[in-house]
Amino acid sequence: MRSATFPARIQQHLARTYALDEAPAVDDFIRPTDGGAREALLIRHADGDIEVALHLPRRAISRGREGTFDEICQIVEGVSHFLYVAERARRELPATQLELELQAEVDKYVLLVHGGLAEEVELPGPPLRRRGEAAPPGPARFEPERAARIRAHLFERVSFMDPPGTETGDRYRIANDLAARFVGRLEAEFARRGRYAELLAALRRFYAAGQTEKIALARAA
Repeated sequence: MRSATFPARIQQHLARTYALDEAPAVDDFIRPTDGGAREALLIRHADGDIEVALHLPRRAISRGREGTFDEICQIVEGVSHFLYVAERARRELPATQLELELQAEVDKYVLLVHGGLAEEVELPGPPLRRRGEAAPPGPARFEPERAARIRAHLFERVSFMDPPGTETGDRYRIANDLAARFVGRLEAEFARRGRYAELLAALRRFYAAGQTEKIALARAA
């Protein structure tokens, strides 16, 4: 039996985290791209249906967890977009571009810090030092040093392709800022205190929320 692809495993991790009903398999919608193209979710409305194609860099797909940090983030972002659109369509709810970008930023953090990819992805820079005995697997594994590195790479040491003052540039900057505030609150209120059931509940509430509530939850941090 063939092992699941890297994008499929990311979908499985996200679906478990957010307790999502069965969604279409992301592999069936992936269109590998070459020539330096980055991930992109293409959506077209036709006769009341939604047609979707997820463009992912072929190199990122083939390298999987052995890819660079940027390649892995592109895969997570693409799968996050796909799954969010599928879930909102299932619930017959709209999804804005800001929602997609904001949720994807949170999903990268969740997978890289709290599960899914936390034990698989090597971070840029020197290896992390581990103190004491290994923590048990699962959501209770929280390593503050790793979390700080992930937050820095996702939300601080970033550059934007689109300049400020443009619609796309502003959207990405807003999503980055809101996601940074939200995950910072998750760490301070829940992860550092071992309140993992509440952490999961907060993540699921955020996922189910629309744009207005997502912004309010992030700004409450």
